[in-house]
Amino acid sequence: MTSPIEPIFTFVSADFPESPGVYLMKDGTGRIIYVGKAKSLRKRLASYFRSQARHTAKTRALVSHIHSVDVLLTGTEKEALLLEASLIKKHRPRYNIVLRDDKQYLLFRLDLKSEFPRLAITRRLVRDGAIYFGPFTSGSAARQTWKLLGKVFPLRKCSDGVFKNCVRPCLNHDIGQCLGPCVLPVDRELYLGLVKQVELFLLGRTSELVNRLSARMQAHSEALEFEAAALCRDQIRAVERTVERQSVVFQTPKDMDVLALAETGKGLGLGQIFVRQGRLLDESGYFWPGLTLEEGVEVLESFLVQFYASSRFIPPRIVMPYALDDELVAETLAERRGGRVNIGAPGVDSEQRLLDVARKVGVRAGMKREGPDLPELLMRRIGLTRPVQRIECVDISHLSGTDVRAGMVVFEDGRRIKEDSRAYTLPSIEGTSDDYAALAAWAVRRAESGPPWPDLVLIDGGKGQLAAVDRAWSELGEACPPVPLAAIAKGPSRRAGELEDRVFRPGRKNHLSIKPGSPEMLYLQRIRDAAHDFSLGRQRRARKKRVLTSEVLGLPGVGPKTARLLWDHFGSLDAMIEAPAPELAAIPGIGTKKAERIRSALNAMKKAREL
Repeated sequence: MTSPIEPIFTFVSADFPESPGVYLMKDGTGRIIYVGKAKSLRKRLASYFRSQARHTAKTRALVSHIHSVDVLLTGTEKEALLLEASLIKKHRPRYNIVLRDDKQYLLFRLDLKSEFPRLAITRRLVRDGAIYFGPFTSGSAARQTWKLLGKVFPLRKCSDGVFKNCVRPCLNHDIGQCLGPCVLPVDRELYLGLVKQVELFLLGRTSELVNRLSARMQAHSEALEFEAAALCRDQIRAVERTVERQSVVFQTPKDMDVLALAETGKGLGLGQIFVRQGRLLDESGYFWPGLTLEEGVEVLESFLVQFYASSRFIPPRIVMPYALDDELVAETLAERRGGRVNIGAPGVDSEQRLLDVARKVGVRAGMKREGPDLPELLMRRIGLTRPVQRIECVDISHLSGTDVRAGMVVFEDGRRIKEDSRAYTLPSIEGTSDDYAALAAWAVRRAESGPPWPDLVLIDGGKGQLAAVDRAWSELGEACPPVPLAAIAKGPSRRAGELEDRVFRPGRKNHLSIKPGSPEMLYLQRIRDAAHDFSLGRQRRARKKRVLTSEVLGLPGVGPKTARLLWDHFGSLDAMIEAPAPELAAIPGIGTKKAERIRSALNAMKKAREL
């Protein structure tokens, strides 16, 4: 029998109201370790400190680390639910179910309101009347399908801005993948016929599309229009090849997501499959180490609120292993969708079979995570008190003291979180070539950014760089929590490459004893390399922009605003030099007369280059 753990925090019911709200549990360092919601804060908090023997292992561990509890009052329980989700995303507490893979999946967008619609790839769903199809968890698979559709159906590929200002057909028209409606007199009815075919394909009505194409092929063949007939034949084959990859699971065009849990020896997996227009389109898996099915209800509720944001496609039906007791989640998703969302257990055999498929996806998600437990390994090797899940790595890049950039990348549970990468400009350090001062300035900027705080800050450098950040954060006092620091540097000889890399910690003279080639060392090296590449890339981009801007500003009639317009449109000076005057004039804000003056100056610049 498990003995209850005596909590550090003493709960006094009179200290907390009975109204709805959100509670934030903190450890001894003031770090938020859990965020929860409650209809009655007093009753919910009391449940943590009574009958602890009935708690799950995760809850017992949570209670043993609570030093203080803060509460935020809300008007309703629904407001508490939304505030809880926002705070979890911001602080990423250790004991919450955090959706770390919260990137927006790719969607296809077909805007039927446009005069000449195009099929675009996007990550955001906007309720603008356009047709959206997806999601695709694999970006490469989505782009492959998009390219196939572009070859089969020659719709325009350019954005609306380029389409309006285009003066000549593009390369896609030259290779037969666009009819060129931007500048050529394209029959709109013919174009909309192609749009309709793409729409049928995206809506899953492929048999109707194939029948239409077959009839058209037969008509072209009878009219001895063999090239047009061959094009229809190729379109039919391309559509059939694409459809073969998708399994038909419903005879009716249903949109549905299916979620299932799978407990493994190391944690809890969640499988998610997407059914669109009755076809099994894609799947995605998630895994949380150390959890069991006892936390299943919390996992599913938290996942639903975090994953199905208003910018995602929310289907009208979500199948789960069991119905939710809390109707707030369904109401919240219905508001985000703009229509009813049915969340519950499988109702027919076909839904039960899909639940079994999703469960297998959850098992595979757990199997992918098998191997060394990097958060635990790093905790032991570095000498910390908690697993190292979130790591921020910083590197300084500049060219002789100019265009100084501090590039920061973020990794969580072995995976890079690209959307959290940041490039900090440090104008106070320009011209100094002082990496120590740059890192100290970055530390101040990072502290100002606030949570989520990392479990470890890794610095690309040696003991000097480490000391600079340590000293800067120490001077900030309570403005910055005690975040663990480490630095990774090349060895003294540098001949052995990464085999001599060394990791340092503040207050320690010698480097840590981490074996070269070990999983934890390879992981730290991978993070360091990503930070170095990111920082260098941002610094080079800034230098290129500065050089281009300085050259462009020397042209007659070009001020900072016009230079920015030219930079955004062309991206390079070479492209600008080759652009004809009508293309320059087509850029909003330039006009014909200014374009002629710029074109004349660019001609002179081109001749000077040729001499």
